Amino acid sequence: MANFTPEELRLAEPQPIEESTLEAWYMDDSDADQRLPHKLEPNQPCSLQALRELGVLSWKLDADKWENDPKLEAIKKVRSYNYTEVIEISPDRLPGYADKIKSFYEEHIHTDEEIRYILDGRGYFDVRDIQDRWIRIQCAKGDLIVLPEGIYHRFTLDTNDYLKAMRLFVGVPVWTPHNRPQEENPSRLNYLKAFGKQQAAAA
Repeated sequence: MANFTPEELRLAEPQPIEESTLEAWYMDDSDADQRLPHKLEPNQPCSLQALRELGVLSWKLDADKWENDPKLEAIKKVRSYNYTEVIEISPDRLPGYADKIKSFYEEHIHTDEEIRYILDGRGYFDVRDIQDRWIRIQCAKGDLIVLPEGIYHRFTLDTNDYLKAMRLFVGVPVWTPHNRPQEENPSRLNYLKAFGKQQAAAA
């Protein structure tokens, strides 16, 4: 069993709800450019508490010192993230950009957590709630976000078309999307068992 110091455990705690700077909102159903905010009129914000009930975790870190950050190292250690890689997503830096962005925006699940730390730029993670509504989460420089295994989600850049991010993994890095429908997928069933009741109660 791993041994963690009290300081490591403290640093690895997700951001307290009352201190959150993460912005999220319920999306409209417009088929306009996916990179636009897609806020309802009037805007309907989604609280960090509601995201927690979906299993979404977040931290705010100092992205300017990501190569030597005790808080990031504590998160990695406590949560067993032992493989990382840094990627840049933009038309001129990601081979096959158009196809990759299209793939990212297909609604899907993973059989592991999806962990992303935004080092520069900005993008949107969209997640489904228990009522099948889309919630758009704006992720900017310094945001570290964890989406639980089995949650329906998708990703897009904003209109700046640039993101630099660290991908974190437990063990061998695997990024395999399982596009919806996945109702009988064990990861989806596990997700509903873990978070479905919380969401239903909140609704």
